Amino acid sequence: MAQPWLSCFLLLALMVSVAANVAPKFLANMTVVTLPEDLPVGAEAFWLVAEDRDNDPLTYGISGLYASFFTVTANTGQVRLAGLLDFETLNSFSIDISAKDNYNSVQKVMHVIVEDRNDNAPVFQNTAFSTSIDETLPVGSVVFSVLAVDKDTGSAGAVVYSIEQVIPSTGDSGHLFRILANGSVVLDGSLSYSSKSAFYQLQLEACDSGGMYEGSVIAQCSSPVFLSISVVDQADLDPQFVREFYSATVSEDAAKGTSVLKVEAVDGDKGINDPVTYSITDSTRPGWFDIGGDGVVRVNAPLDREQLLAEDEEVRLRVTATEARPNIHGEEAKASTWVTLRVTDVNDHKPEFYNCSLAACTFTAQEACGNFSGYVDEHASPRIPVDGLTMAAYDPDKGRNGTFLLSLGGPDAQAFSVSPERAVGSADVQVLVRVSALVDHEQRTVMVVQVVATDSASQNASIATATIHLRDINDHRPTFPQSLYVLTVSEHSATGSVVTSSVHATDPDTGEWGSVTYSLLPGNGEDLFEVDRVSGTVTVKNGMLLDREVQAVYYLTLQATDGGDQSTSTTLQIHLLDINDNAPVVSGSYNVFVQEEEGNVSVTIQAHDDDQPGTNNSRLLFSLLPGPYSHNFSVDPDTGFLRNLGPLDREAIDPALNGRIVLTVLVSDCGVPVCSTKVNVTITVEDINDNLPVFNQSSYRFLVQERRPGELVGVLEARDADHTEANNRISFSLSGSGANSFAIRGLVLGSGWAEGRIRLPPDLTLDYEARPFFNLTVSAENPDPQGAEATAEVLVAVEDVNDEPPALDSASLRGILVAENGSQHGHVAEVVACDADTEAQLEIQPANVLCTKGGVDVGSPCRGWFSVVANGSVYVSQSEAIDYEACDLVTLVVRAWDLTTDPGFQACSSNGSLLVTIQDVNDNAPYFLPENKTFVIIPELVMPNQQVASVQARDDDSGNNGAILFSIVQVDFIFKDGATIPCQGFFRISTSSEADVFTGSIELATSLNSTLQGTYQVMVQAQDRPSVGSAQKAKITLNLFTVDQSYRVQLQFSTPREEVGANTEKIKEALAQATRTTVYVVSIQDIGSVARARARSYLDAYFVFSNGSALTLNELSVMIRNDQDALMQLLQLGLVVLGSQESQESNLPNVLISVIIALGVALLLALVIMTVALMCVRKSYHRKLRATKAAKEARKTAAGVMPSGPAIPGTNMYNTERANPMLNLPTNDLGLEYFSTGNLDDISLNSLDDNSVDLDKKHQEMKEELRSQQGPAPEPLSVVLSGRQAGVGTQQQQESSFTNAGLDTTDL
Repeated sequence: MAQPWLSCFLLLALMVSVAANVAPKFLANMTVVTLPEDLPVGAEAFWLVAEDRDNDPLTYGISGLYASFFTVTANTGQVRLAGLLDFETLNSFSIDISAKDNYNSVQKVMHVIVEDRNDNAPVFQNTAFSTSIDETLPVGSVVFSVLAVDKDTGSAGAVVYSIEQVIPSTGDSGHLFRILANGSVVLDGSLSYSSKSAFYQLQLEACDSGGMYEGSVIAQCSSPVFLSISVVDQADLDPQFVREFYSATVSEDAAKGTSVLKVEAVDGDKGINDPVTYSITDSTRPGWFDIGGDGVVRVNAPLDREQLLAEDEEVRLRVTATEARPNIHGEEAKASTWVTLRVTDVNDHKPEFYNCSLAACTFTAQEACGNFSGYVDEHASPRIPVDGLTMAAYDPDKGRNGTFLLSLGGPDAQAFSVSPERAVGSADVQVLVRVSALVDHEQRTVMVVQVVATDSASQNASIATATIHLRDINDHRPTFPQSLYVLTVSEHSATGSVVTSSVHATDPDTGEWGSVTYSLLPGNGEDLFEVDRVSGTVTVKNGMLLDREVQAVYYLTLQATDGGDQSTSTTLQIHLLDINDNAPVVSGSYNVFVQEEEGNVSVTIQAHDDDQPGTNNSRLLFSLLPGPYSHNFSVDPDTGFLRNLGPLDREAIDPALNGRIVLTVLVSDCGVPVCSTKVNVTITVEDINDNLPVFNQSSYRFLVQERRPGELVGVLEARDADHTEANNRISFSLSGSGANSFAIRGLVLGSGWAEGRIRLPPDLTLDYEARPFFNLTVSAENPDPQGAEATAEVLVAVEDVNDEPPALDSASLRGILVAENGSQHGHVAEVVACDADTEAQLEIQPANVLCTKGGVDVGSPCRGWFSVVANGSVYVSQSEAIDYEACDLVTLVVRAWDLTTDPGFQACSSNGSLLVTIQDVNDNAPYFLPENKTFVIIPELVMPNQQVASVQARDDDSGNNGAILFSIVQVDFIFKDGATIPCQGFFRISTSSEADVFTGSIELATSLNSTLQGTYQVMVQAQDRPSVGSAQKAKITLNLFTVDQSYRVQLQFSTPREEVGANTEKIKEALAQATRTTVYVVSIQDIGSVARARARSYLDAYFVFSNGSALTLNELSVMIRNDQDALMQLLQLGLVVLGSQESQESNLPNVLISVIIALGVALLLALVIMTVALMCVRKSYHRKLRATKAAKEARKTAAGVMPSGPAIPGTNMYNTERANPMLNLPTNDLGLEYFSTGNLDDISLNSLDDNSVDLDKKHQEMKEELRSQQGPAPEPLSVVLSGRQAGVGTQQQQESSFTNAGLDTTDL
């Protein structure tokens, strides 16, 4: 029934459209378009834009002669470039553009103007460039001109020339040429055929001034060309000598005509090379040499080297070379050079003597001399020259020819030598003293020698006589007959007394040199003695200072000096004779300290007499003068040794003397008269500690309680019989084991009487448990560390007090093991305690119970599992309640208590911990952890070895009891109709763990059938692995939902496959945003034929929800339409069609068939048409009512708030409200089923499909009227839905509907 009604509506729409359709019209600016010539093929050139008042779809086209340059997208009007443009070939052309709707078409001519771009490089018109120029070409002259042409226009065609390289590239060749803007190459520097280069090659390049090309400003340059320039030589240079310097040597005895050297010159212009002639134009010795036409210099006259000594033995010639022809200026071309000729020596002279110094000698005949004279001091040192002897020897020959030897002859030659002995050319000659002894004025006053100069080569010699006058000198000094004189004089002799008058010196010299004077040199005794300057008599100068005891012997130096200040000296040894003028002298004072009883006096009186030793004047005698205690001592008369005659007793000495005895010793000499001296000797007798302290008892016993610091233990007394305080002072000390626990303090009761008090230190108490008694030794001693001491025994007994806390035995607190779940009963441990006190009564008390699991406190589940009784026994109280999983370590905290501890002391011990480790028993089965996951498999995408699901499980047991191993027990596939087939071997599972959680990863073992529709049920088993006993198990069943190929959706794109592949992530992101699903891309392929939407590629994908359901094509279209942002993004990425192209194209024949049928029966149904029109009016009325109802419902529902409906997880089945639960579409009835003749509303409303549209003429006219007044009217229901607020408090609007062009409410 639907087909006839559809035909009627189409017929009516067609009739109305044909009658009222208006032809499209191009915009006014569609006349001229400007395109750059570098626009790439395929780039967008321009858009064809036309207006159609009917808003019909337009189809654009391009035709004409140049239409092949472009391709146009018919439905959009986008024009792309199909062929390259070239301004130089075709700078403008015209094309025909057209636009047509379904009924009318329009054409228009469009002019295309091609813009020039810099796509051409300059081109040289000729590439074979060469020229020749004279080397004298003036700077600035044009050498050559080139031309390069650029086809471009404007700056892109303006050519700029440049010289890139000049070959050769040495020196200034790079700046030798320049090129002008017109292409003329100009000489910019001077040329030289000879000194620079005879050939140049210039690399030229032409570039345009730059222009736009492919979006940027660039400059195009030509290929390089080369200009070859040959330089032509000119006669502008003078000849040049081959060598810059000429020199040679010639012997002074060379014969006339002898060739000396050859000079050579060439024409400077190498390209001309004129002949050259030679001449000597100047010479330092004219006539000595001449030159031939061949350039050979020859000897022309006799030569004499000795005439050239002032000219460094050289002759200089100026040789001029002249070319045969004049130069370009008409002048003679010539060049000159200096030639140096050195004249060598021959031995033609002998050495001669001259009376002059070498620096001033001119070696003339007037200076030649054979006799010389000089002066020298007698006995002059060797190598001293003779004064006044001005002698020079000279041989004008050179080198070996001028070398000569010098020697001496004559009667006195042995006394002298000559210097130098060998000389070359010339030398100053000196006669030197050789043997000083032979030069003696007293023997001879004049000496004569002959100086001989012998030529070393020719042996020719010359002789000169030298007369030497000797000058006398003071060569003798005065002498004493003896070097030492021993003299005597009495001490204290009178001043002026003669010591000696017989000491004299003699000088063999006469006259002034023989006159002798005397003097005493400074030294010891010069102030006591003096000497007469002329006679040499020595006398006493000051007799009061002559004291033998001060100095017995004096040594004086007596000096004799002659008139020439030559001097000598002798020693005078003067001995003073002694007289008895000194009394004995005692050295030091004598204070002797000696201990009584054992001490002895042993001291020697040290005395001396300053008179002469070994005489009676200095011999000493010692004697002891009488005194109170002198009878107890004796002194040796000769040595002065003083000693006591018996033991000394301090107590026998007068106490007022404090032990001191004073003795007087007389010391006298044996001279005449006798001299004597007295000295006192003080002897102090020291008291010694010869009495020991004595205790009043030989032993003591004291009693003291423990735990009483500072308690007085006891008192003891001692006496010392010594009378002095230093020896009778008593000090006490304690020794023995434990003495450090006591302190003793002494107290003086009187002279030699003291008591000692024994106390406990204030910070120390005694401990009966540690030590019940102490055996001590008390010592009484004097301060003398070497003295003896008295001792007494002391016994200290300690009274016990119950003060010690009990202590737990650590060995009894060693950890124990107890198995869980009633495995052990009764006594399991024994806690032991001890107390050091004698009367202790102990009991064991529990203090606390700690329950831990894995090191973490778990509270008090283990309290009551164990009990501790007073005697320390530990029992299991609740064996069945012990649970390893609740607590794996029980810590029993216990302590010991002493019931009889004295008040004030601690009665309990420190807490001890008894660790009870609970042993695990495999009493827990594994259990799976809940996971809120849905596992979905797309068989077409999933590959073997890929993980598809996972499970997690735990076991509260420990060790192997808690280790879990997963396995797959069973796999079934459940079809959608409920049928089941086993699928063993399709999956496998692997086990891993982290901490105490075990994970089973389910992987695909083989490929799956992508056509099966249903669910894989996988039963997974978790089993522990106990070391002892049977294993425990747990099972779980997983549903793996499959998404078969029926949910595979195809999306077609206008872009090629490569571009779609590059944008895959963006496409998936937009699709996921619109559908809230996971997008799985299967493949991306190109489409062979051009479809209706001009799709070039397609993308196959699945859209899967987390619950395992998937989207169909229709559902996908709805959701994409609901998200306008995602839709726009997909359209920008090239999306054109949802679904396969074949399915879309398949609808077109059906529509055409319907149209043909409708046209065939149009005449037969005229009456029916009128009836249909009335029915449409009625339908329009009902449609308005339902649209209003839908609008009210839409306003009540906030965007994004979707009513819930029952869902069927893992399927795509519709619920009772005919909505897919995962699409979140509202279930409100909009009342639109009235227009549906079947289940079309449950099928895709894909707005991208070309859906058929049923329109009548009335509705079309209304639309035309509204569009003409207000433009395109919005679809009312879409406006209402788009205007809803997104729930309470939501400020952003969300679009939850889409506009279906084939089904809207605009007609309302």
